[in-house]
Amino acid sequence: MKTTVESTLQATTIVPSLTANDLQRSIRFYEGLGFGVEERWEDKGELMGVMLRAGKSRIGLNQDDWKQGRDRVKGVGMRISIATAQNVDEIAASAKSAGIKLQSEPHDTPWGRAFEATDPDRFKLTIYTEGSES
Repeated sequence: MKTTVESTLQATTIVPSLTANDLQRSIRFYEGLGFGVEERWEDKGELMGVMLRAGKSRIGLNQDDWKQGRDRVKGVGMRISIATAQNVDEIAASAKSAGIKLQSEPHDTPWGRAFEATDPDRFKLTIYTEGSES
């Protein structure tokens, strides 16, 4: 199969926006990983969503409005990979101290040192040290 690197879209960033069953619980999870809340969106005094920031990267979180049913499955089949120049072992230890259960402890991979976690709505995250030697 031929691989191409040409593209007509020249994106500078991608910001996933995730729907949460319990927005406050999801905010606590991402804060435990080291994200900060950059923006908050409210409607009639009720928090509806946030923009999280970690370095130059962002993830949007919004509260499910339940229009598609309370049993709607989220997160299945999706993984977000987050590269960092920081020490992955220290990030993982900090996340665990914040009560986050890791799906894998930090380990060496062909692309760098990494660990995995799953957010409260089953969105999978891999945090890895970009360009590290394994």
